[in-house]
Amino acid sequence: MPDRGVCVVTHPLSSSGENATRTLLDVLAALGPVSLVTADLPAASTIRDDHEVVEITRAGAGDSILVAAVRFALNQLRMSRVVAGRDEDVVLFFGATAYLLPVLVARLVGKTVAVEPRGDVPLTLKLNWRQRVPDPVAAVLAGLVRLLERTSFAAADGVVTYTPNMARQLGLDPDDADVHPNGARYVDTDTFAPRTPYGDRPKTVGFLGRLDEEKGIRTLAAVARRLPDDYTFRFIGSGDLDDWLADELDAEIETGSVELAGWVDHDDVPRELDGLRLLVMPSEPTEGLPTTILEALACGTPVYATPVAGVPDVVRAGDTGFLMEAADADRILTDLERILGRDDLAEISANGRALVENEYSFDAAVDRYREILAALRA
Repeated sequence: MPDRGVCVVTHPLSSSGENATRTLLDVLAALGPVSLVTADLPAASTIRDDHEVVEITRAGAGDSILVAAVRFALNQLRMSRVVAGRDEDVVLFFGATAYLLPVLVARLVGKTVAVEPRGDVPLTLKLNWRQRVPDPVAAVLAGLVRLLERTSFAAADGVVTYTPNMARQLGLDPDDADVHPNGARYVDTDTFAPRTPYGDRPKTVGFLGRLDEEKGIRTLAAVARRLPDDYTFRFIGSGDLDDWLADELDAEIETGSVELAGWVDHDDVPRELDGLRLLVMPSEPTEGLPTTILEALACGTPVYATPVAGVPDVVRAGDTGFLMEAADADRILTDLERILGRDDLAEISANGRALVENEYSFDAAVDRYREILAALRA
């Protein structure tokens, strides 16, 4: 069968999902025709300008679990109908790992099918559902989603993960012929680059991301309150814990030892990262490889992060950053005092930049996906 391009299928997209999808489409477009089948694409998305888009619905995921389940089923039917009629020879389910019906339909009509998880979807849903229903119910629902996901993995021609460690965390063998553990995206190394020499940066430690429970914000608040006197902790982002954080750290904000930057446009992220001595990222293994970590390394900002999913493959202890072995405030504070007292942080800063330039540039990502598509089509 001749190569006729790639059709990327995603579930309803948030703004963060839109950014991840856009970068994947840009990489695939460098290799041939590419299209997107999705739902709820943000109104301001530039994807519509740059790529062919088939949007199956704008109804949203739903506010209740029951409504979300019904729309999930309807979206699978809509996606199946669209995918069956596409001309592309490869269908890549990006993040939509539990969409078993369109995976099976794509296989039945002779497509080459790949599934690429963006993180641990069942765990993400479980954490969200626990806020709405009793824990046992959330666990059962998440178990059903995991069963759908595992069946999709088995039915597909291949599974793509960002890194080998992410594959292992998802219960996959990165050495298996059907697993492609090199699907990490890229960072714009011109936009995300060191502007301020590391030694000239202010003594600021920071977090960048959503201010919500799964990001460990309550723990970071306890850490921020006890940083050494000459350091400032800067929270960059917004979320469900905005008001709580402002109230909890009111005294520290008043003295200037804590700063709340609020939400920042993605265009301003390089400047924010360039102003940090260290990025701190405690989180659950819900994301395969947080883009923020790669962007920080590209800016020459060492990272101190939880060793989950693909993180240990890029945050290499003592080389490009540091791994958080225990996400409790006392341990984090002890580690921060040790890390910030090191005399080789400028070297670690340079190592992180070199890693991204060599392995996570646009050209490197194109080369990786060229190999992945060739293996899938073989």
